[in-house]
Amino acid sequence: MAEGSKPLPGALRWQLGDLTVTVLNDGYLQGSIDLVTGISKAEAGSLQAAGFRAEAPRITLNAFLITGPGRKPVLIDTGFGAFGGDTLGRVPGALALTGVKPEEIETVLLTHLHPDHAGGLLAGGEAAYPNAEIVLHADEAAHWLGEDVLSRAPDEAKPYFEIAAKATAPYAGRTRMISGGEEVVPGVTAVHLPGHTPGHTGFRIASGDKVLMMWTDVVHLPAIQFKQPEAGVSFDVDGDQARATRKRILDEVAGSRSFIGGSHLEFPALGYVVRESAGYSFVPELWVAAQ
Repeated sequence: MAEGSKPLPGALRWQLGDLTVTVLNDGYLQGSIDLVTGISKAEAGSLQAAGFRAEAPRITLNAFLITGPGRKPVLIDTGFGAFGGDTLGRVPGALALTGVKPEEIETVLLTHLHPDHAGGLLAGGEAAYPNAEIVLHADEAAHWLGEDVLSRAPDEAKPYFEIAAKATAPYAGRTRMISGGEEVVPGVTAVHLPGHTPGHTGFRIASGDKVLMMWTDVVHLPAIQFKQPEAGVSFDVDGDQARATRKRILDEVAGSRSFIGGSHLEFPALGYVVRESAGYSFVPELWVAAQ
């Protein structure tokens, strides 16, 4: 694909018991090695090169759609919407490929309120999902929303707060707060993963004996952070807590051989984590077409 050209919509379905989980690609963010914290730029660059990636990383962005017999569609995150550049904002096109209309979405589960996850709540200044309830962690709302939070925010972070408020405003009367650990819709349990943001939340999706842990932003840079979990990103709200959460979750899913998915794992973003030397490796799932 030529530099600067818009990515085509991407949607890929996986069968999970009676459910279908469809990964919806929103495009990519063009990052910089300067985003990496916790390790040297030299080490970060070496890990990118070892992973056959450019030193300046492209950060994949995905949302997830859950469908199944007898249930309304559920969307996990919404992509960047109109707040991103030309390489982003592809979730609506990917959703269209599935045949699901925005007005059919009953619930939008928000992992957190960074613009690449919540910006797509808006379309033309209105609710992109006009019949949906949004669900987010109470700590996330307390951090980003409210009358006085913008005045207390660092100047460089104020645009993030402004987008969070603007994106969620049309859903003010249909917002449900959660605390983590509860079943938020049938078969989907919230998992609080604090650090990247205070209310950063993953979702454990279960159907029969099949389980998928959607860990959202535990890993942003796959070529770096699997090998070196000490590495963080500059937009972690609490870098130390994010690092501790990442180490804990990587250890847990590697030990249990869990099926995982991530917002910033390279599309189609589903697979397994295995221990390797002092770090980990990601093993993509073998794709089989959903029936």
